[in-house]
Amino acid sequence: MKKNKLKILIILILLLVTTGCTTTLTDDDNRAVRNENTGQNLTENIICQPTDKENIKLYEENGVKVDELPTCEEFTPASGKYEGLWTSIFVKPLSFILLWAGRLVGNYAISLIIISIIIRLITFPLTKKTALQSEMMKKAQPELEKIQRKYKDKQDQESMMKQSQELMMAYKKYNISPMSGCLFAMLQFPIVIAFFEAIQRTPAIFEDKFLGLQLGTTPSVGITSATFIAYLILMLFIAGTTFYSLRMNLSNSNVDPSMKMMPIMMSVIIIITALFMPSALGIYWVTSNLLTIIQNIVVKRSKEVHGKA
Repeated sequence: MKKNKLKILIILILLLVTTGCTTTLTDDDNRAVRNENTGQNLTENIICQPTDKENIKLYEENGVKVDELPTCEEFTPASGKYEGLWTSIFVKPLSFILLWAGRLVGNYAISLIIISIIIRLITFPLTKKTALQSEMMKKAQPELEKIQRKYKDKQDQESMMKQSQELMMAYKKYNISPMSGCLFAMLQFPIVIAFFEAIQRTPAIFEDKFLGLQLGTTPSVGITSATFIAYLILMLFIAGTTFYSLRMNLSNSNVDPSMKMMPIMMSVIIIITALFMPSALGIYWVTSNLLTIIQNIVVKRSKEVHGKA
């Protein structure tokens, strides 16, 4: 099982490294081209035509033939030239779904939220299993620590083999898969990257607005605009939901006391990162965090019900 999961991780990495990624549009002096009205740095390898007049002008001035691209309404996963497995399997299909849902509900931010919820519902069995594994690991921790103390000062091969066997027996006793905790992280990584690229490469999405937010504009730029309050609120939501979801996950497992500061440290890192990511991705991140919090509450109540039964 461990080998199979390692193979999956290797395949995901290969998908990323063997294909192209989002590239920033630059001018003759190799400086990023920015739409001064929105403060957004434009993406060069967009997959469909922009509609914003300023964006069209900037693209044409910098050598991008936008008239050769399909309109975002006509775009399909088969549009354009082949760009590798990553773009073909993840980015273009996700862009197509976001565009279709956005036309259906009338806003691309709402479509992003809806698709995020659908993806989380599809992956819920896996994320629920990861959460339950965390609880089982908590119960098994005293026994695992006892085994580790037993072989602490024994470094010979026979003792190491016995330690591994006893640890595996303990895992089996508590129905724990040592690699299960990595599954959701492995799944989340390509999803986040795919959303980022779909947002950055699809003009209909990054040109759209939602509650005062320009979806393609980063909060670091947005907080200097007239609608700065919307970007501040977004950052507060990112910070609050990140901290709370991390704290909930930490409370579900036995950790070293020194790790109690991890939610704060991770929240700070994510906040700094979010400042320079498109606002649409921030909306995705908040939605994902809220769904994680709800999932943890559901799993916790499920365990309480089973415990009383």
